Amino acid sequence: MEIPAPFTISLSSLKSGRCFFCFSFGLLRSLINCASRPNLHLQIFSMSDMEATEADYKSVSKREKGKGGFRACLFVFVMVALENMGFIANMISLVLYFREVMYFNVAGASNTLTNLMGTTFLLTVVGGFISDTYLSRLTTILIFGVIEILALVMMTIQAHAKSLHPTYCGRSSCVEGNTAVMLYASLSLLALGSGGVRGVLPSLGADQFDQNDSEEAKALATYFNWITLSTVLGATVGVTGIVWVSSKDAWYKGFMISTVAAFVGFAVLLFGKPFYHQRKPGESPFIRIAQVIVLVIKNRRLPLPAKPDELYGIRDKETISPEGKLAHTDQFRFLDKAAIVPKDLNIAPRTVCTVTQVEEVKILTRMLPILFSTIIMNTCLAQLQTFSVQQGFMMNKHLGKFEVPAPSVPVIPLLFMVILIPAYEFLFVPFARKITGHPSGITQLQRVGVGLVLSALSMAVAGVVEVKRRDQAQKDQAHPISLFWLSFQYGIFGIADMFTLVGLMEFFYKEAPSGMKSLSTSFTWLSLSFGYFLSTVFVNIVNSVTERVAPSKQGWLNGDNIDENNLNLFYWFLAVLSCINFANYLYWASWYKYKIDDVDSNKPDIRSTEGLLLSKAENTPESEVKTEAKENKEERVANVENNPESEVKTEAKENKEEILAKVENTPENEVKTEAKEKKEEAKTMAKENKEEVKTEAKKNKEEKAVLEISELPPSCCFCGSEN
Repeated sequence: MEIPAPFTISLSSLKSGRCFFCFSFGLLRSLINCASRPNLHLQIFSMSDMEATEADYKSVSKREKGKGGFRACLFVFVMVALENMGFIANMISLVLYFREVMYFNVAGASNTLTNLMGTTFLLTVVGGFISDTYLSRLTTILIFGVIEILALVMMTIQAHAKSLHPTYCGRSSCVEGNTAVMLYASLSLLALGSGGVRGVLPSLGADQFDQNDSEEAKALATYFNWITLSTVLGATVGVTGIVWVSSKDAWYKGFMISTVAAFVGFAVLLFGKPFYHQRKPGESPFIRIAQVIVLVIKNRRLPLPAKPDELYGIRDKETISPEGKLAHTDQFRFLDKAAIVPKDLNIAPRTVCTVTQVEEVKILTRMLPILFSTIIMNTCLAQLQTFSVQQGFMMNKHLGKFEVPAPSVPVIPLLFMVILIPAYEFLFVPFARKITGHPSGITQLQRVGVGLVLSALSMAVAGVVEVKRRDQAQKDQAHPISLFWLSFQYGIFGIADMFTLVGLMEFFYKEAPSGMKSLSTSFTWLSLSFGYFLSTVFVNIVNSVTERVAPSKQGWLNGDNIDENNLNLFYWFLAVLSCINFANYLYWASWYKYKIDDVDSNKPDIRSTEGLLLSKAENTPESEVKTEAKENKEERVANVENNPESEVKTEAKENKEEILAKVENTPENEVKTEAKEKKEEAKTMAKENKEEVKTEAKKNKEEKAVLEISELPPSCCFCGSEN
């Protein structure tokens, strides 16, 4: 068996400690290479792939009775709680593990952890891509779950075996040789496994609800609150129980508990398989995006048509179901060039994209500024998992006679969230829903905005607390201030995270095109990834610059002793940056236009197109919204009176009225019998006529498609040139 090239990475490069990311992305490339081999290759070059037919779409998103809903999500909630019990406990305490066991310095321990977190959340895109394209969501989660458990087993072995621990050397990192191989290999597998699971898991639960049903749309908003609450409950146990075992007893015992909890969680998720709606994977979203980009470049010199109706696919009613079809929008008009119909009117594979395909790219493009506007907040989050934990290590950790481990301080915001999430769901949302009419109470972008404001406040408070802690340490090191002073910054940021994280997950899932749900939901974690990487960049740049300009020639975050650093200035720097970022977010959130379903859909679109503004439905009493919907429905009925199907319906309606007219002069039993016979006769006639109309239309369309394709030479999948 031939081993993929990425797996042949040399041990010497791992031993050097420089191949942490190379190893992670090598594994990623190997997975993609294996998935793209000929025996797994998807047929993506047929004419039918320009758009899925309605039958194909239903086979992908078919909803079986008795499946889905909160009953199915219970298995997801249990798995989330058990898996995050160990994951969050490790992410909080690993900075101390790197310092006390692996002998990294302050900056080295912080940067190693933020790099690990950044890589983990970056690899969520891999899980989202695979579940949207190749495998079902459940299968994808279980595969990455095995990788995560393997990584935790390796970390447990290394923490237990003294021979795999480095000796203190006084440098920024003392890890080398076999110790480095074991450490970085386990961290790489942990990043890949945990990232892949997080990229898919929220979508698996969200798939159990139908967005087109008003009641289930409300339930979907509730689902994202409950999955966050499950995460918080698991994290609360982790940062108290597991962290205490790791820091006070033995690190390997903490890792072992995390391994067992994760294994049980994945087993529970598997047991729920009979209750899940399983959405089948479809065409690769990256290929669909690439087709649009290539055709835009190819057609860059062509003029845009005066009317959007002239674009390919906008008048084709049979190509895709209403849920999957998207209406044309005027933003990013240059992308419409990918849907320009060739002059000879011949539609060849990959020579033109449909309007829906172009609109999918527009949606992702509109999401990018929102994604980038939340990165700074996650950079602030990284400080609470690194420097704030090291602050706590230098403070008075006693609560009476009990000594609280420094990494357990985040339990304070977690307890806040355990109380606030149910209060938000049961008190705030119903109250706001009555005022706005929005299923979630407020829009997703408004919710994210609240979180961004609170994150800036959290960093400002963190700087003040650090000044107090450092001043007391310099006056009387034997009597430091209490650890619980950190509860202010943790508590404020915990509330911010409740608003922003849930808002982003719901936003990216609801706004995503139907075939890109997992990939789009992973954008939430992508923001976290960029935030952690940016934290590493900021730490290095701030240290480098302040070393040159400071009178002491010492960086703000330099050395092993934070009592001699200027951590407070770094916190305030992030607070100012967060305020600037919030102004930037306001601009893009106001500019954003929510996704609009196809105008030919059977349901009226009452959502706002403005990002921060509430829609007409959100500011109108429920009765007025229903009246408007009824008027729109009557107008659509009037517009199709000349169609064969509508004539059949009209005839059925007339028969029904005739029956009703006889009710007054006919005995009750005779009326019921005659009404039933007439009704069945009308239904039979309507069904037969409708089938004839559909059969004839389908036959004409197939003959036309065969005639067009038979006259065309084979062409390239991207440039359209003849072979």
